[in-house]
This record gives sequence, C-alpha cells and structure tokens, in this order.
Amino acid sequence: MTSALAIVIRSARVADAVALNAILHDTYETTWLPRMTPAAAEVFRDEDRQAQYVASRGTEFLVAECGGELVGFVDWEADFVNALHVRSNYARRGIGGQLMDLVEAAMAKAGFSVARLETDTFNTQSRAFYKGRGYVEADRYPETEWDSGFTTLLLVKALN
Repeated sequence: MTSALAIVIRSARVADAVALNAILHDTYETTWLPRMTPAAAEVFRDEDRQAQYVASRGTEFLVAECGGELVGFVDWEADFVNALHVRSNYARRGIGGQLMDLVEAAMAKAGFSVARLETDTFNTQSRAFYKGRGYVEADRYPETEWDSGFTTLLLVKALN
C-alpha cells in the first residue's frame, strides 16, 4: 500500500526560479523534445524560452511542493490556463488535479463561466487528463510559436 503524497500548494516566490526552470526543462525533455523537429528544438534551446517565461510570469504561478521539493506549477490569467507542468517522476499522482482544482475554483469565483487552455494533438497524456476533468475540444489550429508542425487544441470546460 502506498501512502498519499503530502503536497503543499503555495504562491511562487522569486527564489523558486531555478526549480521552476528545472520543472520546465524536465517536461520539455520528456514531452516535447522527442516530437520536435531538430530546427524547432534548436530555436527553443538557443532562445532559452523557459528562463524567459519564468522571469516574466514565475511569481504569478501556484506551485506544488512535496517534501520541500518543487514538483509542479500552474499559471493562469483570467479564464485561460497558460501552463500546467508536473515533474515526470511525480506524474499521475494527483498533483496536476490539485493545482487545476484551485485554478478552476478561482476562475469561477472571479465570475468566469468557462476555463480555457491549449494542448497539442500528440500529447495523449494531457488530453486524457483534461478530458477526465470535463474539458472538450473547441478548436484546433497549427501551432505557430515554435514552428514545430504540431497541431494545437483549444479545450474548454464549463465552470459551476
């Protein structure tokens, strides 16, 4: 029998930047890199987009800690989830669900009737996660930020 993880969710701090970058690097390496073209991967690496993202938005994140280690985060604005990342060795342990529960509740409390987010068609794990939470596909379009050749899905969920 496995024990439940003791997860602490809190607002991110400036001092979390290194750990947030490590989470992004982990999910990039395990999820996107194996499917990216070499040219898109080179641009991603050269532009250091993860560090830019954390520098610009990192203190807006909610983070999840387990045993003092940052293991995941969520970033959202208004009714849109910009990012949800959980370290690969902590995946499927309920961390993403706890983070999304808080975000969806905050959106509903702010008066939004739907939550929106994007994922990619190839990312079957995230698609299954969001489908299980009640998200449905509202649109699909070519991904343009990375010139990756991916197809992006817009997913929406009605909030109560």
